[in-house]
Amino acid sequence: MASHRRPKQPSRTRVTVLTTAAAAAVALSANVANAAPSEKPSKDEVKTKVDKLYEEAEQATEKLNGAKEKQEKLQKQISSLQDNVARGQEELNELRDGLGSMASAQYRTGGIDPSVALFLSSDPDDYLDKASAMDQLSAQQVESLKKVQEKQRSLAQQRSEASEKLKDLADTRTELAKKKKEVQGKLGAAQKLLNSLTAQERAALAAKEKERATRASERVDLGGAKAASGRAGAAFSAAQTRIGSPYVYGATGPSSFDCSGLTSWAYAQAGVSIPRTSQAQANAGTRIYSQSDLQVGDLVIFYGDQHHVGLYAGNGQVLHAPRTGTVVRYESIGNMPFQFGVRV
Repeated sequence: MASHRRPKQPSRTRVTVLTTAAAAAVALSANVANAAPSEKPSKDEVKTKVDKLYEEAEQATEKLNGAKEKQEKLQKQISSLQDNVARGQEELNELRDGLGSMASAQYRTGGIDPSVALFLSSDPDDYLDKASAMDQLSAQQVESLKKVQEKQRSLAQQRSEASEKLKDLADTRTELAKKKKEVQGKLGAAQKLLNSLTAQERAALAAKEKERATRASERVDLGGAKAASGRAGAAFSAAQTRIGSPYVYGATGPSSFDCSGLTSWAYAQAGVSIPRTSQAQANAGTRIYSQSDLQVGDLVIFYGDQHHVGLYAGNGQVLHAPRTGTVVRYESIGNMPFQFGVRV
């Protein structure tokens, strides 16, 4: 006999879950169909981001240059201190040998002073503190002991100073590595953005930059510029010979430069030594706050943190090494936030 049991109906909970899932699937499909496709940044947007990264890289570069300069100075100071300590130790040994010879001579004649014997077996500081022993020494011995005492103090001070500078050097090297990593990170991020463009887009950007560099590298109208002083004029003339040289972070010439590398190199050709970084160059002379008072060859400082520097070229133009991907060229002073000029 056939069974007349009714088929088992799905529970209300199950129906609700299935209905909800189906509705969600339909909604998701509709959203996917109607959603705008993910838009790739345009060539101009990429360039804006890349330029920003290059500017940040230049900021880090100037800090990197400062750390390098500090490291070099510390290494020279430490080397000089170590040489002085070595020479001082030799002089101290000679002084002690002289006292020893004097004592030996007295011993052979049976007249060695107890005070000299005391010195030879203890620290001269302790010895000289004993005023009662002073009258037992000859004038020559007193003078020799004072020299030993002064030399020992000098050596202790120099050793302490060298130790402090060695610690400072280790900290500076750590900071140097950190800044170098930061610069490389910024440049790497910029390159990654450029690589996201098509070959055609990259070629278009390169052509545009080349055209700009060609125009900027040509002799601009510098009429009306105030005459430069001898050394400033010589520095500017030297910089002009580097037009078209590529920007490379940390470079100081003669074939590639960063911003402060160009200015320091140019002034060196004129026989003038100025600091390595843009921030330090900002204090290398008399500040000129009015653009109308600038003369050819004056340093020109840009941005609030003073991370960029160029040479005034006259008629509202500067000659500088702009950033990664560019070359040494002329540019309008108004293209960057002017802070002040510096007459070296």
